[in-house]
Amino acid sequence: MTDHSVKLQPRIGITQGDLNGIAYEIILKAFADQRMLEMATPVLYGQSKALSYYKKNFGIDTFNYSLTRDARQSWQQKFNIINIVDEELKIEPGKATALSAEMSAYALKKAVEDLRYGHLDALLLAPVCEQMELSERDYLSASFDKPDMLRLLVSGALRIGCATDEIPLNEALPLLNASFVVGKLITMSRTLQTDFGLTAPKIALIDIDPHASAKGLGAEAVAQVRKKGVYAFGPFSAQQVFGSGLWQKYDGVLCMTYGQAMLPFRMMNPDGGAYLWAGLPVVCTGPVHGPGFDIANTNHATPDGLRAAFYLALDAARHRKEVK
Repeated sequence: MTDHSVKLQPRIGITQGDLNGIAYEIILKAFADQRMLEMATPVLYGQSKALSYYKKNFGIDTFNYSLTRDARQSWQQKFNIINIVDEELKIEPGKATALSAEMSAYALKKAVEDLRYGHLDALLLAPVCEQMELSERDYLSASFDKPDMLRLLVSGALRIGCATDEIPLNEALPLLNASFVVGKLITMSRTLQTDFGLTAPKIALIDIDPHASAKGLGAEAVAQVRKKGVYAFGPFSAQQVFGSGLWQKYDGVLCMTYGQAMLPFRMMNPDGGAYLWAGLPVVCTGPVHGPGFDIANTNHATPDGLRAAFYLALDAARHRKEVK
């Protein structure tokens, strides 16, 4: 039970991700480090039987957890679990099943409910299958009525926004017009202020046209958004920004497509990195990698991305409290 005689730690909710992927493995490995529990109170929305299954498989004997029915009653400096269902679930490592997708969605639903009511300070999304990732994004957007939200890839001072996120290029291109990009630039600028503590963030815009025409879409969007007080620059080509290190002169970079953003981010962060959903009234982060079905239950997954997402959630939640 929470001891109100001491300063309350921030509560970070964690969705269980896909039961059959590497989510439980990286959660176990990350929070086996007691120092993580000294920073915040983690609350996993999942199933203790699934955690115990993977805990036994990986021989992580020192990992302890506490059960709670309510995030507000979670134990400080301990790893907490809210069982989203009581019955035992069939675990099939390495397989994307209808059951694992259903449980991913249910964990998200329960966690978002607590997030909306202020029972959590932030939410960390463990990796899910590709189909569920799209549903996850749409669910968050609909839950908070924020169509202009965007994925912001983060690693240290490197912050790359994805204007159209992870959708096929033939679906992304029709969305791109000056008004759409202006909305994303405004969202990104506000997030850099509220979640990163930057007072007048500078954003470099990468155009869909590799030649970054001075009369193209990017130039029009930059001109419009500058009139609204947003410090956007460009347009640039991806080669200009990432090939020469120009990105280091800016507080963030906005790419038009997911591919434009993910390629340089992955090259600079092969083992880690996290993302934050910019534009939401709540803090929501996750690791920049998938469910890893190919290495599930093999003890080869590393928790670097999840740990980065945890730190990102903590920092963003702290900055928001400072702004208030």
